[in-house]
Amino acid sequence: MLKLSFGNSKLHKLAEYLHLPKKAVAAFDLPAGYTCPMAHDCKSYAHRITGKITDGKHMVFRCYAASTEAVFTASRKLRWHNFDALRGLNTDEMVAIINNSLPVSLKVLRVHSSGDFFSRDYFMAWVRVAEMHPEITFFGYTKIVEYVNAVKPDNFRLVYSFGGALDPLITNEPTCRVVKSVADADALSVACQVNPADDYDFIMAGVSFAIVIHGTQPARVRTGS
Repeated sequence: MLKLSFGNSKLHKLAEYLHLPKKAVAAFDLPAGYTCPMAHDCKSYAHRITGKITDGKHMVFRCYAASTEAVFTASRKLRWHNFDALRGLNTDEMVAIINNSLPVSLKVLRVHSSGDFFSRDYFMAWVRVAEMHPEITFFGYTKIVEYVNAVKPDNFRLVYSFGGALDPLITNEPTCRVVKSVADADALSVACQVNPADDYDFIMAGVSFAIVIHGTQPARVRTGS
């Protein structure tokens, strides 16, 4: 069985915003960096055993999810449990294990508050699971443009997250950017996430937006050097 996350304060606030019980809103996570084939600006890893952070050579800002794994051993173990359970399976097998891991009370699932679609077979497994569960809303971010534009059921919404190797392919897809301040988002003429549930609304509406950089950052990122 795969493990979902329910205890995140942001998930609780989203549940409150949607007038749902806390157990109706969850996230499914994988190890940051290791499962993000197109990450570039935010490429960071937390060592599976020690939690020590390693930043990618092109890192502009450190991945919030990797920083979380570095601090919280339980989160790191949960994400590796999920990855170990999935890798090596074919699409049918992934569909089965994902489907069997969804609680009957689930109404909203963020697919990857950590990690990304590490293979096309894995992405297609989520498409099929979403088709099987029209009562659940699936949403998330990805750095794989093809998956934002892929044919998916209406209850499965993705936004392209800037800072990836595929940025040059972006045309008019809904996108998310990381900015240093709300003023920077204003300068780009895009809405900025202010409340925890804002990104859910933006993604469901298919509009572009920005989020202010957060999480533990190296000194050179904090100072802009």
